[in-house]
Amino acid sequence: MTGPQQQHMATPPGRGIFDPALLDRCISCGFCLPACPTYAVSKNEASSPRGRITLMRALETGRLDEDDPRLREESSFCLGCRACEPVCPAGVQYGDLLEEWRDHQWRGRRRPPPAQALMMIAERTALLRMMGLVRRHARTAAPAQTSLMLGCFERGLFPGVSRAVRTLLPDIAVPPHQGCCGALHAHNGESEKGRELARTLGETLPGTIVTTAGGCAAHLAGVLGRDRVQELSEHLAKTGATPVGEVKIEGRRARVAIQDSCHLRNGLRVFAEPRALISAVADFVPVQGDDSCCGSAGTYSLLRPRDSKRILAPKLDAYEAAGVDYVVTVNPGCQRQLHGNLRRRGSAVHAVHLADLLAAAAGGRPLPRGRRWRVPQVRVNLRRRLRRRGASGGTAGWSA
Repeated sequence: MTGPQQQHMATPPGRGIFDPALLDRCISCGFCLPACPTYAVSKNEASSPRGRITLMRALETGRLDEDDPRLREESSFCLGCRACEPVCPAGVQYGDLLEEWRDHQWRGRRRPPPAQALMMIAERTALLRMMGLVRRHARTAAPAQTSLMLGCFERGLFPGVSRAVRTLLPDIAVPPHQGCCGALHAHNGESEKGRELARTLGETLPGTIVTTAGGCAAHLAGVLGRDRVQELSEHLAKTGATPVGEVKIEGRRARVAIQDSCHLRNGLRVFAEPRALISAVADFVPVQGDDSCCGSAGTYSLLRPRDSKRILAPKLDAYEAAGVDYVVTVNPGCQRQLHGNLRRRGSAVHAVHLADLLAAAAGGRPLPRGRRWRVPQVRVNLRRRLRRRGASGGTAGWSA
């Protein structure tokens, strides 16, 4: 026997929430279970792709009420990392099913408030232009064959990434008036709005769109077409760009690991390219689990911080045990997740974007080095503070 027979399971006519062609592809073989991070930490069948598709079928056919708490829990607990897709013999497009599920499950007031707030910010281009965009490198090259997409939150959290890209690709166009690509919306229950924003951005950016965010690349490619969108490492590989220089620490080549972007790896199948670029300027160190989700997953680390840290913790242990100097990311959400949590540990490992690593090797801005002071975690008891304020009629101090 070479594998499970691909006998698609037809779902009876139902509520019209899911595309039957997508839902019926699952043959319940279970190959997806070992690849699923939430199944790994829970060992609960319902928290696996197979289990969630069973819930989707029950929702579609009416066997589960729309308000069933299991539906809300599992639609939220899922990372949306799509690690189940490459291992699925039936070719189930789980990411598309999850978007359809959240479109229905999270509609209206059911959408988590933090996700709603972030989407509102991302839709306001005036706010995006204020989020760290340095105008001297945001200019249009003529004629523009390629354009750099400035990520909504990357420009505020890590503005140096786009500057590093200009060092590597001095002729790339960087139009300043860019909106959101819509990935945030598509992953949080507004898939049609996500597609609309992607199409608008595609009209704004001429030529091939190059992005430093793996999640944005996968979403844009799904809407605009694979030939129009390239993640940075993919673009450098396709254009034959050769990295210049080396990243050294005390006379030796830096030891560098990677944290894959889930959607870049599992959606676009781009993972060899960043590894080759790292190897050209440093000593690449493979680390077990570098291809699995770090727990950032867009808004996941905000909506489910405890689960996010459960998924992240063994990865941080592995990077530190490997004795690497840097962990390279190709997505701003992953960079924020690793940077903040490594810093809180006081770790000597630093999270940097691939663009920053390559620019530093070429003589650009130096990378951070060495162990940092451990940052204490202060927990604020908001409920206690509000009780004190109500009792005193004044302003009480924050309590730790």
